Amino acid sequence: MTWQAVLFWLANMVCDTIGQLSFKAASLSADEAEGIEHWKRLFRSPFLWLGITAFVLECAFWLSFLSLVPLAMGLFVGSANMILVMVGGRLFFNEQITPARLGAIGLIAVGVMLVGWGHA
Repeated sequence: MTWQAVLFWLANMVCDTIGQLSFKAASLSADEAEGIEHWKRLFRSPFLWLGITAFVLECAFWLSFLSLVPLAMGLFVGSANMILVMVGGRLFFNEQITPARLGAIGLIAVGVMLVGWGHA
């Protein structure tokens, strides 16, 4: 991958992680309310709007990344986002990383290395 592709990929991963974690935080902030009040709280949450902004930026970075790499490679390397989201879930929301999930993270990381940097 070129240095530009790596930069767009990293920016995409950061934006995706911020977006996913922000949506989780927004949903938790509105979790206590029910019905229409739940939705009102959700739409007033700054985390929701941070998540939406992050996903808009992610879309731009993703399109830029895909313009520089083959689609098959881009889709596989893009799956590395799951690693950051899972680690962020653990750090910010105390979600569990089980042995099976840890094994899956390892397989994803190995696959990303093989596909992303082993591509001729």
